[in-house]
Amino acid sequence: MATADSETHNPLEPRIPKLQFVPFTSALDAGFWHELTQKKLNEYRLDETPKGIKGYYYNGDPFGLPARLTLEFSAFDVNAATPAHCCPAVGTLYNTNTFESFKSCDKKSLLEKAANEIWETIKSGTALENPMLLNKFLLLTFADLKKYRFYYWFCYPALCFPDGIPIVQQAVCLGERFSPTQIQALQKAYDELCQRERVTALPYFLIKYNDKSVLVSLLKNWNDFFQDQEEKVTVGVYDPCNFTQYPGWPLRNLLVMAAHRWGNHLHSVEVLCFRDRTMQGVRDITHSSIFEIKLPQMPQSPVDCPKAVGWEKNQKGGMGPRMVNLSECMDPKRLAESSVDLNLKLMCWRLVPTLDLEKVVSSKCLLLGAGTLGCCVARTLMGWGVRQITFVDNAKISYSNPVRQPLYEFEDCLDGGKPKALAAADRLQKIFPGVNAEGFNMSIPMPGHPVNFSEVTMEQARKDVAQLERLIDAHDIIFLLMDTRESRWLPAVVAASKRKLVINAALGFDTFVVMRHGLKKPKQQESGDSCSNNASGSADLLGSSLFSNIPGYKLGCYFCNDVVAPGDIRGFLSRFDNVLPVSLAFDKCTACSPKVLDQYEREGFNFLAKVFNSSHSFLEDLTGLTLLHQETQDAEIWDMSDDETV
Repeated sequence: MATADSETHNPLEPRIPKLQFVPFTSALDAGFWHELTQKKLNEYRLDETPKGIKGYYYNGDPFGLPARLTLEFSAFDVNAATPAHCCPAVGTLYNTNTFESFKSCDKKSLLEKAANEIWETIKSGTALENPMLLNKFLLLTFADLKKYRFYYWFCYPALCFPDGIPIVQQAVCLGERFSPTQIQALQKAYDELCQRERVTALPYFLIKYNDKSVLVSLLKNWNDFFQDQEEKVTVGVYDPCNFTQYPGWPLRNLLVMAAHRWGNHLHSVEVLCFRDRTMQGVRDITHSSIFEIKLPQMPQSPVDCPKAVGWEKNQKGGMGPRMVNLSECMDPKRLAESSVDLNLKLMCWRLVPTLDLEKVVSSKCLLLGAGTLGCCVARTLMGWGVRQITFVDNAKISYSNPVRQPLYEFEDCLDGGKPKALAAADRLQKIFPGVNAEGFNMSIPMPGHPVNFSEVTMEQARKDVAQLERLIDAHDIIFLLMDTRESRWLPAVVAASKRKLVINAALGFDTFVVMRHGLKKPKQQESGDSCSNNASGSADLLGSSLFSNIPGYKLGCYFCNDVVAPGDIRGFLSRFDNVLPVSLAFDKCTACSPKVLDQYEREGFNFLAKVFNSSHSFLEDLTGLTLLHQETQDAEIWDMSDDETV
């Protein structure tokens, strides 16, 4: 059994037994750690300022078990109800951000600060009005949320008498001192006082008794209640301890307050350790103990706070913190999700506090292409917390793929190769079970690639278009990550029509391009704005900074800078720099111009079939690019003419 601080004794004096106390043992259930995790992630973040918490203690364990101070999930709500027949205790949480901060925290300073606060409440008399202030505790924690290990160190500040507390009469069970009638009267008087004060338990109270009656009162009524008793009084303490000979920890600060306020005329104090226990549905207080001590004298006007003790010993009996490992009782998949979420929130707290992580995590991403770009984009999206990723590709994994495409392995190439889209989705779920990944093995029809060879090919193209439209409609962000330029045309048109955000990425041998397509306004809003904006919009934008003034709905798409219909074109540029181009939407664009979108929205697949089965000139004629080419050529011929030539 752990005892209070050691006390010196002069061997020449007769040895007088000194009172010893049973310290609290912290009891934190899993719900407390779960709530701390949520508070850390969603509220505290990097904030290390002290937080108010609340625990409780009671006498409900079998003999020999330690006195427990319990903290549950409700500990963070200081106004939460306390369980019946339990005594509340207020505390302060110091949650550190790193293990190094936890280890280097000045525990001595924390204890002294808490002890001084208790001492000030004793001197000022506020502890007499609110005795809960004598029962403070500290909790120093570090939560390793990646491994679900929680390091903690409890402290129950207790003020000490320099020479200990002499025992006048040894403790005995209440049943040996009180008659059954007195015990029943004590329990009734205590319950009535609790009801009047509307509390579940009173930490301290005053007692007067004789053979016929037992009276109890609040601590603040000391002078009136004991006005006819000058040398000896009886105080009650709600005691969590089960040892007959030793009281629990809450008594310590009460005795210091009694010595400070009434020690000058009080020779001894009788202490009744009120042990209110309910086991197997039967309530019993007969195992309470009662003893008498000689109240030590304190200086008349002490300025300095008495010495304080209180840091809890660890499981090995040494002065050190404890650790609880909850990872073993957690579902590994849930643990993985929590760790990923923590990483994201740490990045957000430290680097981009304004980032709306919930919006990122809830985004549904459609990746058209499961090659080098598709694999890398998927891993990056998953690293940023995106939970829903869908692949579309019609290729199979070849032997050259795994070295460049990190979602595939050599075994995926055997027997003709697995479908890329399906294999990529399967691998994402193996990497992180919390992701919802799907794969669709399908082709995307392209301009200038006929589909009218037969009814079968025409019907297959119709199905592919319908499937692509459904997928784009069901997702928030569309990534164009294909190998060819013309394969990007159909999803660019469909996404523009459905007002979906499109991110386009392409790789060359030594170049790359990443582009966000303009996100057009909703159709009803677009029609209302067109009349007022057409006259001045372009002129205003071109006359100022493009980077800061082009609104998102007026940005161009991948095809807006072309003066030809989609073809398989790729450029290369060998230089070590990045260019950030910004351009307006082109009114003759072969993908997002009003003429193309109107035709698509009116005719649907019939229009698309014309594009697939015709040459590139079909889109150029539709959008006016053919006329633009002709006007350009005519202008060049006119500029080259010479009027002075005969």
